[in-house]
Amino acid sequence: MARACEITGKSTLVGGRYSNRVRATQFNPTGSVRRKANLQKRRIYVPELGKTLIVDLSMKGLKTIKKNGAFNALKKAGII
Repeated sequence: MARACEITGKSTLVGGRYSNRVRATQFNPTGSVRRKANLQKRRIYVPELGKTLIVDLSMKGLKTIKKNGAFNALKKAGII
């Protein structure tokens, strides 16, 4: 299974590289590239449960936890 953020569900995307050569010719020799989400493995303490969970989070997921609280964010994501 591919690595994905447990809060937001972000994972890898396939995009294209852009070269300046495209402007001169209508041929793009660069091909596609896999763009990975900014995933971090974090230990999150949940005071309502009284325990620490280890989760793979994107930075946007970490901001979500900071805004809504660990218990609410993890509960909405279905982890708890």
